[in-house]
Amino acid sequence: MPEPSKKGPGPKRSEYKDKEKPTQIRYSNIDAAKAVADAIRTSLGPRGMDKMIQAANGDVTITNDGATILKQMQVLHPAAKMLVELSHAQDVEAGDGTTSVVVIAGSLLDACSKLLQKGIHPTSISEAFQKASEKSIEILEGIVTPLELSDRESLLKSASTSLNSKVVSQYSSLLSPLAVDAVMRVIDPTTATNVDLRDIKIVKKLGGTIEDTELIDGLVFSQRTSGVGGPNKVEKAKIGLIQFCISPPKTDMDNSVIVSDYTQMDRVLREERQYILDIVKKIKKAGCNVLLIQKSVLRDAVSDLALHFLAKMKIMVVKDIEREDIEFICKSLACKPVASLDHFTPENLGSADLIEEVQTGTSKIVKITGIANPGKTVTVLIRGSNKLVLEEADRSIHDALCVIRCLVKKRALIAGGGAPETELSLRLNEYANTLTGMEQYCFRAFAEALEVIPITLAENAGLNPIATVTELRNRHAKGERTAGINVRKGAITNILEENVVQPMLVSTSAIHLASETVRSIMKIDDIVSIHLDTTFYGKLFQSSLWMTSTCLSFVYSALLE
Repeated sequence: MPEPSKKGPGPKRSEYKDKEKPTQIRYSNIDAAKAVADAIRTSLGPRGMDKMIQAANGDVTITNDGATILKQMQVLHPAAKMLVELSHAQDVEAGDGTTSVVVIAGSLLDACSKLLQKGIHPTSISEAFQKASEKSIEILEGIVTPLELSDRESLLKSASTSLNSKVVSQYSSLLSPLAVDAVMRVIDPTTATNVDLRDIKIVKKLGGTIEDTELIDGLVFSQRTSGVGGPNKVEKAKIGLIQFCISPPKTDMDNSVIVSDYTQMDRVLREERQYILDIVKKIKKAGCNVLLIQKSVLRDAVSDLALHFLAKMKIMVVKDIEREDIEFICKSLACKPVASLDHFTPENLGSADLIEEVQTGTSKIVKITGIANPGKTVTVLIRGSNKLVLEEADRSIHDALCVIRCLVKKRALIAGGGAPETELSLRLNEYANTLTGMEQYCFRAFAEALEVIPITLAENAGLNPIATVTELRNRHAKGERTAGINVRKGAITNILEENVVQPMLVSTSAIHLASETVRSIMKIDDIVSIHLDTTFYGKLFQSSLWMTSTCLSFVYSALLE
């Protein structure tokens, strides 16, 4: 019997062997991106840990919101920056699931690393992952529960699930109805397909506790009224919003006027006084008794003398209105911003039943209620004992509002607690058995990678991840689609009975965006750095080179003609 020929340990013919440099670049990218995913993995779920972020200026942020953590992290590696952008994209698209999307992307990259070691070409992995992502979304659409916006109970459950993983989770029973009511007031539930969150203004005021947070049908200004002796409460208010200044005009350039005679000085002061008095009289003549003044950059928006005259005429003044708030105020009050005194007429004014200055803790706010022609806008006044709590409450309410927006865009709910990811993993593995070749390997790797969500939830809740996920697989294999990890009881239960639900858009968006980012990273085989000379002389040299080349091209074209 002839002896078989001995071959070296080299790769088989069918096996793909990459060049050394692209392999190093690819693994470097995967390791950098996985490091980012691992950094925020511990903050996933209701039992996830919080991160304390200290900025260069000493500001401290405490949060477990993935998008906020990644936005403030100083990430240098270009592949790691892609995961930061991925989290931001999920925040824009769905508003929730910003941690989940990065954790899934990290797990998919780990799966890619193993597939590359098996000798599968990066392009084959990329194409298979795209098909697996499309198949996943198709499976998710088959296990959803349709939702009507009139079903308030389901909306509350979704908002509460989002808030349960936040620092302010103990206040979810208070903040969930607030988020649902805010969205329902700014849309028409029968026809709406999206929600403009700019119609919901969030005002943060230090003092009190989160329990004092309230939803206001009207407007709130965080600054107090200006002037001494003016009214602090106005009923049947006529509100004017002005963008011009009530102060002595200044010259366009830095000119100086030298007054040598006291009679001339007296005349200047008298003219200034008359100029301001004429403006105030015209405002009063239009029937205005509440004046909102936009903040001015070039000079004082309103002088002390003007405030004195306005107070004498019983006109309430709220100054330093930010430019970006003008549109919201106009929409809320049904008034028009007035840019010049000539256009200050009664038809440009808004109306409200009551405007009053209210004491909140150690400071005051101005509240406008009973607006005559209200626009579809609301204001949320958040209270908190310190700045860190206020900031986290703001982020938490934003996430809850985004969850309700997701349900308006795509009216479908799915179970939470790792149930959809486990069901996807099971179904994709079944589907992979119908495939052949490299695609089958890739589909199985994609399916296993999705189990990172239930594994992480179990780890963060202090459960045994292997035992928990094994039991979860068995329950799903028996047909229990809604079986998920109940972190409170530390067991596998029907997660819908625990009111843990989430919008379908959050899950579909997370899988789609994560697989897209992983595909992009897989296709990169080199990193090219470009160093530009940013000094003054460097820029001068570059511009002179450009001018020389342009002149030469003109000369050359002229010679050809």
